[in-house]
Amino acid sequence: MKKYDKLIKNAVGRMVPTIINGEKHIPYQGVGKYKPTGRKHAPRIASCADYPIDGNKTVPSLKEALIKAGLKDGMTISTHHHFRNGDIIANQIFDIAHELGVKDLRWYPSASFPCQEHLIQYLEDGTINRIEGSMNGPLGKFASEGKMKGVGVLRSHGGRYQAVQDGEVQIDIAVIAAPSADVFGNANGVNGPAACGLLGFALADSQYADKVIVVTDNLVPFPCIPWQIQGNYVDYVVEVEKVGIPEKIISGTTRITKSPDRLLIAELTAQFCDEAGLIYDGFSYQAGAGGTALSIGNYFGDILRERGWKARFIRAGSNKYPVQMLEEGLVDYILDGQTFDLEGVRSMRENPGHINTSPFTSYNYHGKGIFATMVDVVVLGATEVDVNFNANVVTHSDGYLLHGIGGWQNCLFSKCTILPIPLFRDRIPVIKDEVTTICGPGELIDVIVTERGIAINPRRTDLLDKMKGSSLPVKTIEELKDEAEKICGVPKKPDLSDEIIAVIKWVDGTVIDAVRKVG
Repeated sequence: MKKYDKLIKNAVGRMVPTIINGEKHIPYQGVGKYKPTGRKHAPRIASCADYPIDGNKTVPSLKEALIKAGLKDGMTISTHHHFRNGDIIANQIFDIAHELGVKDLRWYPSASFPCQEHLIQYLEDGTINRIEGSMNGPLGKFASEGKMKGVGVLRSHGGRYQAVQDGEVQIDIAVIAAPSADVFGNANGVNGPAACGLLGFALADSQYADKVIVVTDNLVPFPCIPWQIQGNYVDYVVEVEKVGIPEKIISGTTRITKSPDRLLIAELTAQFCDEAGLIYDGFSYQAGAGGTALSIGNYFGDILRERGWKARFIRAGSNKYPVQMLEEGLVDYILDGQTFDLEGVRSMRENPGHINTSPFTSYNYHGKGIFATMVDVVVLGATEVDVNFNANVVTHSDGYLLHGIGGWQNCLFSKCTILPIPLFRDRIPVIKDEVTTICGPGELIDVIVTERGIAINPRRTDLLDKMKGSSLPVKTIEELKDEAEKICGVPKKPDLSDEIIAVIKWVDGTVIDAVRKVG
């Protein structure tokens, strides 16, 4: 099987394959241009006659569960990343597959993390053919060097749900690590010693996979309440000693920045939002878990507090900062898609205004609307931006694939998308003539905020009009690029070959760009 074939130019001018890992794919056609047809994919019909009459689906071990589920060569195995860098189960799955001599598996994680560097040996020996999911750190580096046998496919959180729902990816076996579960398979992430928050990234897997295994270290009497995963979808339940390390869900960046430049960026972003009229009584926003984004959230809180206003909702990956705003009464709801620290876990468990969501409810582009479009302001990061406002979040300036997409692409559909980014990193300009990898088209990115100025997308004439006469340093994107190059010089292009090692999917399942091998 050829890794890829038939390259054509897509709507953003990138050469992308139409056949990837032996499967046909559609090149990106533009925002909102590709319209799917047909009906949703469905799992195989099951019969209650094949399941224990007493509802007890427990089996003694993960190995036995995988064998009962029919693990064999060429299957698609899915996992979720709610434990982030504290995941344990994914490594165990492929240890078992290797022990059983199973080969050529497609791993379909909602994201991978450095804790799964252990799996490189199985990518090398053919146990795993490829990863179709975001690759953070060592696994991305391994793929960038052309060592993965198949071509990686990176999707957003919503794009992953869409791919399963549409039948683009058919999961043979889903393994769901659950902090609490009952013998029937009902499960949640908010209770138990390994509580990690919600289990929304595993929702599509539970609903559409042929076989579903729930693994837990906290087996409780039926019913496990709340049930974020419903036992009617589950085939087997396995009790283990430890299902994950919840302390490691905490991102290394989940703290307020102390950098003067980053604090200035945060202050400029908040001032811009205020002057542009984006903050009002009842507004909504989403900010990431990085230090700059957290600082911006703090500034938003100060504005609300000072004026006696309240936000209607914060769209989150939650952490202690939005939790503090909820508990102070500065916001009605946190609509949580991923929990980034243990305060977020506690809040979700205790506070009825802290709502767990899934990629279906918030991000699935092949649904009847997404509430990402209802968010007033979203604050996101980027590794690179170009003069056309296209942005990159997966590769660095050296071309290495070291980050995942997450919900980044889906968030671009908010009413105002702002990228607060430094003008340069390690003396390498962040604003370029052309980004290394296009992850988001410029027409959806409204404002770039740097420590040396703010650039508004010319498409947003309304924002440009509102900022006339402002004391804020509003400049063109070209002016910001020139300023960076005067300080740092023109950046060298990365040393990339023609070989494609991964592709980037847009939210509608089309291919927006391809990632080339480094060197």
